[in-house]
Amino acid sequence: MPNVPNLPLNDGVEIPQLGLGVWQVPQEQTAEVVLTALNAGYRHIDTAAGYGNEAGVGDALRASGLAHEDVFVTTKLANEAHGREKALRAFDESMAKLQLEYLDLYLIHWPGLADDYVETWQVLEELQREGRIRSIGVSNFQKTHLRKLFDETGIVPSVNQVEQHPYLVQDDLRAFNAEHGILTEAWSPLAKGGDLLKEDVITSVAQELGKDPAQVVLRWHVQLGNIVIPKSVTPSRIESNIDVFDFTLTDEQVAAISGLNRDERTGPDPDTFG
Repeated sequence: MPNVPNLPLNDGVEIPQLGLGVWQVPQEQTAEVVLTALNAGYRHIDTAAGYGNEAGVGDALRASGLAHEDVFVTTKLANEAHGREKALRAFDESMAKLQLEYLDLYLIHWPGLADDYVETWQVLEELQREGRIRSIGVSNFQKTHLRKLFDETGIVPSVNQVEQHPYLVQDDLRAFNAEHGILTEAWSPLAKGGDLLKEDVITSVAQELGKDPAQVVLRWHVQLGNIVIPKSVTPSRIESNIDVFDFTLTDEQVAAISGLNRDERTGPDPDTFG
């Protein structure tokens, strides 16, 4: 099994640095995909209410025979479920689908779809105090959104999950996260594959190391200190995506891959979405 390191969060909880993301995995395929990942050594699964596949994740966790304490599970608040009563109800619904007694990490999915995400954040704090959630965090939050949380609650998220890859390096936001003790978690870490994995700087490093281009990019994330959650439904790709802990990129290779940055998103801009 690959030896995936754990990273410490600012609340004392540890999170596996690499996990499986299940965005766009159909509900009817999710259990099989997650079981494949668990059998390949993944111990971190990232889903969301908005993905419509939490029940499949729950089915896979139960079928795996693994104890919950051995698998780190993240889900996210539905975009239409902000506000105290809606958020509490949405959390209960997610937990029922996941078939869990507690959750490892709960994230506010998008800031721009809430009239007041601070009220929702306070609900997450309450659930954490009650022991129903181990860690709380956010997703797609920019510096202005984070500052509002700091100023109005004083409670710092443990994680900020954002789009990040060599075409969108996010140096400024990652530095801000780090300054405040927030770990950056990368979604779409391969920029949906395609052109990125054909870049000369990546293919040449892959050839030199005997790895594939996706593995090189995922290793780049690891060495930046990111949590990273690649998504795949293909068993061979699921296995290769986690096989990135037996080689190291040089500082020059990391810098060259970062040099591909062009501030290009594959998904919505958090400043305008919603």
